[in-house]
Amino acid sequence: MGMPVVGMVGGGQLARMTHQASITLGSGLRVLCAGADDSAALVAADVTIGDHDDFDDLRRFATGCDVITFDHEHVPPEHLQALAASGVAVRPSPEALVHAQDKRVMRERLSALGLPVPRWSTDPDELPRPYVVKASRGGYDGRGVWFVGEGDDLPTAGEFIVEERVTIARELAVQVARSPSGQAAVYPVVQTVQQDGICREVLAPAPELSADTAVAIQQLGLRIAGELDITGMLAVELFETADGVLINELAMRPHNSGHWTIEGARTSQFEQHLRAVSDLPLGDTTATARHAVMVNIIGGSDPDVAGRLTHVLAADPGARVHLYGKAARPGRKLGHVTVLGDDLDDVRERARRAAEDLRGEPG
Repeated sequence: MGMPVVGMVGGGQLARMTHQASITLGSGLRVLCAGADDSAALVAADVTIGDHDDFDDLRRFATGCDVITFDHEHVPPEHLQALAASGVAVRPSPEALVHAQDKRVMRERLSALGLPVPRWSTDPDELPRPYVVKASRGGYDGRGVWFVGEGDDLPTAGEFIVEERVTIARELAVQVARSPSGQAAVYPVVQTVQQDGICREVLAPAPELSADTAVAIQQLGLRIAGELDITGMLAVELFETADGVLINELAMRPHNSGHWTIEGARTSQFEQHLRAVSDLPLGDTTATARHAVMVNIIGGSDPDVAGRLTHVLAADPGARVHLYGKAARPGRKLGHVTVLGDDLDDVRERARRAAEDLRGEPG
């Protein structure tokens, strides 16, 4: 019996790095890409060009796949429900994935479970301003989020929720993997550094986080994965406040907060996702170094990132560079750099310097 064929909907960098993991694991990976120049389409052998919004494209893509999974959450829920009803193994299930697709559904479910979330409402008059307005669907990397003060107009397009503006000490994240058999594994809690709604850095493990708090956050992630019956990777993004942590977002796929695991953990998030959705035994999540820092390479005004690669690799042979094959443009994630070591300040500075040198200008 051969390894299962996993179909991943979406051809971005997450699918590209999942493809790399599938080679080592010996798993067949088929990728549904929007175009031949998608990040994953440039490297994967089994690529289907199609539209994730088109049910016929999805159905054709699923033919011959043992399981369907995702590198983004933007597939229409009704299409996924129809695929699942026809016998396709969709992981995570449409019933679970909707909690990552729709912020209102997520907030309602987490609130009903008594889990810590910011105060929120669908009624913009129910919370005092200033507050945060979030599009119920479709937002990412700061898109679909508005800060609304006294006298500001509300967004006019689409459904939204409003949330209190909380005082954030820092942002944290925890990743959990869960298989259809119910096996679960959890990674160390990390700190994420955001700028303009985009993740810039990830520090693993989160520095100066007490062991008790770290364990409590890991247990929170495991509980969410179990309560929502998630299969695959789950990322829980959190706000750390003076009164404890609050759940900000959920993602049910490999996630930017876990890129450090490629070098920094015994099992990368990408291999773990394949193991989980294929119902294989999950891998060891132990860190391989005392500290790992991942810094995203964000496009700047100079597009020649590849032209600077030789200098960066020569300047710091210990810096691991991952480029996504994307055309450069300002604000776009073009790749990331991970550095491991015993001294957090040194590791962070090296990762920052390598990413800035590849970007071609100070970050």
